[in-house]
Amino acid sequence: MKEYSKVLYVAILVLLVVALSITYIPALAPLGSWATPPVVLFIGLVFALLQGQPFPKFNKKCSKMLLQYSVVGLGFGMNVEASLASGSEGMLFTVVSVFGTLLLGWIIGRKILKVDRKTSYLVSSGTAICGGSAIAAVAPVINAKESEISVALGTVFVLNAIALFVFPPIGRALCMGDIEFGTWAAIAIHDTSSVVGAGAAYSEAALEVATTIKLTRALWIIPVALFTAVVFRTKGKKITIPWFIVWFIAAMVVNTYLLDSVPVIGTTINGVARKLLTLTMFFIGASLSPALMKQVGIKPLLQGILLWIVISAGSLLFVLI
Repeated sequence: MKEYSKVLYVAILVLLVVALSITYIPALAPLGSWATPPVVLFIGLVFALLQGQPFPKFNKKCSKMLLQYSVVGLGFGMNVEASLASGSEGMLFTVVSVFGTLLLGWIIGRKILKVDRKTSYLVSSGTAICGGSAIAAVAPVINAKESEISVALGTVFVLNAIALFVFPPIGRALCMGDIEFGTWAAIAIHDTSSVVGAGAAYSEAALEVATTIKLTRALWIIPVALFTAVVFRTKGKKITIPWFIVWFIAAMVVNTYLLDSVPVIGTTINGVARKLLTLTMFFIGASLSPALMKQVGIKPLLQGILLWIVISAGSLLFVLI
């Protein structure tokens, strides 16, 4: 059974690499369209639950390395000036909402549900900023385990999928304008891809507003990661600088000021980074064995749901009032 697990692991990994690669070939792209982050994470989870962990060291190394490389690559899809300009008017609300969500997550996760500190923080970070990207950025800073990352990402992806289908009907039922809905979606939905999907399903104008605001909020990965390094430092030890965040900043600067005349370069790098992040979902999911599942429990999921409901309702009231 152990040898069979290894062969199956390698076969799945090869299949995912092929599926993600052929999306760059127009004629074959539809054949790889199924390889989305939630699906790939689910495949990894199912494999781990049924077959265990045949390559634990390799799996751990790949998940950590690809997470950091992906975050840096995502920087090539962001424009510093556009993000700062679009968020200048609502900067105070952004600050309050980001750190308010982190505080609320701490209250719900740690004080009420007694969730593990790192898992609770990952769930809160993903809710506060931009879902999987924020979790990917914060996880190495706090030295999170694969099981903690898996639970946080799984929670965020499940809620993202729900939001993608639920938010547009709610917006129409409440007769929300394009700006109102775009703002609400950008604040209440975790991941950028789901924000874009919900905005597009509502209207072109809502899509533009949602994308712009979400892009601005994504910049908060940087200060939150640095803030996290301070909060989670070990007593008596120096703070470890999250160098991949520094490279993330450098990638944004390069994309904004050096690649402006050749946007295809930044777009290509960003696209590859998103593919790598999707592949990382398999490694992370495959690390969650039955034994670890028993240790985690359902409390992190409850934290994510409760936090999401509060943030969604609160931001909806803010937008409508």
